[in-house]
Amino acid sequence: MHRLQGDLAVAEAAYRGASQCGRDPQPGLALLWLGQGRGDAAAAAIRRAVRATTSPFRRTHLLPAYSEIMLATGDVDEARAASRELDQLAASFGTDLLTATAAHVRGAVELAAGDAQAALGSLRRAGPMWRAIGAPHDAARVRVLIGLACQALGDDEGGRLELDSARAELARLGAAPDLARLDAMARRAPPGRPHGLTPRELEVLRLVAAGKTNRAIAAELRLSEKTVDRHVSNIFVKLDVPSRAAATAFAYQHKLI
Repeated sequence: MHRLQGDLAVAEAAYRGASQCGRDPQPGLALLWLGQGRGDAAAAAIRRAVRATTSPFRRTHLLPAYSEIMLATGDVDEARAASRELDQLAASFGTDLLTATAAHVRGAVELAAGDAQAALGSLRRAGPMWRAIGAPHDAARVRVLIGLACQALGDDEGGRLELDSARAELARLGAAPDLARLDAMARRAPPGRPHGLTPRELEVLRLVAAGKTNRAIAAELRLSEKTVDRHVSNIFVKLDVPSRAAATAFAYQHKLI
């Protein structure tokens, strides 16, 4: 609770106390380090915890955080692998909680991989399940992702409605770190977003404009080549351009690089 409310020092002391009492503080401690901007430490800790755990039940607790941290540190492929395992575990256990978790994680991965349409389907399944279970924080976080997916598909107004609703619920819950992330996203978003590109697509576009091949981009961003192919296709569609050269010209014309 302290971590979710932004009392990170108090939360870290509690996690360390739990460790001293013989309890594994993961995945909470890794998520706390991620919130402190210590992405490398968070990734190393959650990888260690996942690799050391064989119990399917225990892995259901670790894999959502593993996926979240991998996405935050740019490793979409590892996040996707975690999502697939969660889908299998959800099918095996059959609980509403795990089914909602798996759909939530899958939607986040699909969005990060540039497939906003698929992400919307997964996230819209997760949202009502979180509300039915009585998990308002998770439901609000799903609405944030739905808002981003809508914006990635060019529906800025629909996205804004989702983000505003999520903000109101997160404020009611006192979820300060989530509110801070929303504020940071709003500051980074260019006025009007005329290009409609996601942050990851912008990153790929800049590398395309630098003359890099999809294989080179995949290596630099630690993505699969298939994921980069999808990003480039999305860029062409959103910018209504037929080629890498035309996309590069658009990027220079609109000062995106």
